[in-house]
Amino acid sequence: ITIVVFRKLTTAKLRIVFLILKHLLNFVETKLLAMETINSRRTIRRYSQEDVSDDLLRELLSVAERTPTMGNLQLYSVVITRSPEMKKKIAPAHFNQPMVTEAPVVLTFCADYHRTTSWATQRKGTPGYDNFLSFLNAATDALLYCQTFCNLAEERGLGTCFLGTTIYSPKALIDTLKLPRLVMPVATITLGWAAETPEQTDRLPLKSIIHYETYNDYTPERIDEFYMQKENLKENKDFVELNKKETLAQVYTDIRYTKKDNEAMSVGLLEALKQQGFL
Repeated sequence: ITIVVFRKLTTAKLRIVFLILKHLLNFVETKLLAMETINSRRTIRRYSQEDVSDDLLRELLSVAERTPTMGNLQLYSVVITRSPEMKKKIAPAHFNQPMVTEAPVVLTFCADYHRTTSWATQRKGTPGYDNFLSFLNAATDALLYCQTFCNLAEERGLGTCFLGTTIYSPKALIDTLKLPRLVMPVATITLGWAAETPEQTDRLPLKSIIHYETYNDYTPERIDEFYMQKENLKENKDFVELNKKETLAQVYTDIRYTKKDNEAMSVGLLEALKQQGFL
């Protein structure tokens, strides 16, 4: 039946049909590739010396602007760091992790209500964004934009590493990057072409993170079920032994992310938010 229908079409119409089919196939292929990229992603901490061109970087940053945003205000800015001198200056804020100075590009994503406030003021508006709610809105925008950028970059073959240390030492980054009032750093990405292929890190099973209709609290039995695979991985068992602890959880609570450190860094974070006008 399909062959008979095609025979009745003119050459011009056939070309249109095949063009539509081609675009549909390309669309499906692109979606599948994007999902495969996310499903196979891994954090990259070692990079080759090959440069990331300005054209490619600007293209990725531009496409990422299609990310959802609060009120269509795009409450974010990105500071691009390429020079070795500036990388050395911001490295201490990231505990001198080597990828900060070795990656071709370092991107600092900022929650930014400064630009919107300037625009509103110049257009006879009365901005009121010097508050914590506005920081949360801008931080959400910035983090969404950051994640979209990472997805796009990795789809193009680039490697990324997300640095959570950005909010551990925000005042150092604010001073070094000369961030004005109502601009707050919330995420940093190192970017480049991978010089390593590390193993993927483990993830909890899907059923451990989803809740239907209302939050279903975790019983001891469910905790055992959800963390069993993680705790039995050889690398995690070795990690526990190396740190001379009884459980994997103790490595996180007693060594990596301690109450003392969290409280001290919280003080610094609140001071930075106050300095930048969000508190």
